[in-house]
Amino acid sequence: MEDHETRLKRLRLRSWHRGIKEMDLILGRFADTEMAKLNATELDEHEIMMSENDHDLYQWVSGQSEVPIEIADAIERIRAHFMKTK
Repeated sequence: MEDHETRLKRLRLRSWHRGIKEMDLILGRFADTEMAKLNATELDEHEIMMSENDHDLYQWVSGQSEVPIEIADAIERIRAHFMKTK
């Protein structure tokens, strides 16, 4: 089982290397400034969210599509961070 710091590093790397540049920037910036503040449950939610398709993630983060309930909290944290950094 990986330790907390290793998990954060892995998720940060995945955040910056998504597939579409928009999601690299959105998730990468979140990872750089906010991810270390997440508790274990929030990290679990975040990791589940990270397994989703980039195009779907972009639609959800931008408010263009309805967010699945199981990742709603993770998406809301991303949205809140994105809005405060605009």
